[in-house]
Amino acid sequence: MTLQPDYRLSAALLVLSVPLLFWQMGVGIPVALFALFLVIQTALIRLTFTETTLEVYQGSTLIRSFPYADWLNWEIYLPDLPVLFYFREVKSIHFLPMLFHPGELRHCLEQYVHKGSLPTQSTTSPSDSESVPPSPAPHS
Repeated sequence: MTLQPDYRLSAALLVLSVPLLFWQMGVGIPVALFALFLVIQTALIRLTFTETTLEVYQGSTLIRSFPYADWLNWEIYLPDLPVLFYFREVKSIHFLPMLFHPGELRHCLEQYVHKGSLPTQSTTSPSDSESVPPSPAPHS
C-alpha cells in the first residue's frame, strides 16, 4: 500500500512563516524555506508498505527499503496533531516529518509492523553472557 501525500504540515509552516516574516525576517525566512522544502518533499517522496519491507520512493525510483525484521520500534509523535514519524532499526534510527496521511500510516504500521511482534533489544552483548574464567593468581 502506498501512502497518500498530506500537505498539512508544510501548509501550517507556510502559514506560520507569514507573521514570523513581519515579526522577525531572520526567523521567518528559514521557516518559509523549510516549509517550501517540505512541500517539494511531500510531492516527491512516497512510502510503500509491502509484506516484508517499507520502501521509500522518489517519484518512481526506489531510494531505500527497510525490512520489518530489522525494526525495533516505531512511534508517531503527537498523534492528535501528527508532526513526526520515528522508527528504529537494529543499526539506525530514523525520523521523518509527517508528509503522508497519518491515519493511513498508523493503519499500515499496525498491519505490517505490529509493535507486539517486534524483536526486543538486548541490553547485554553476547560476550557479556559468556562466563570468563578467573585469571590465575600471580606467582610470588
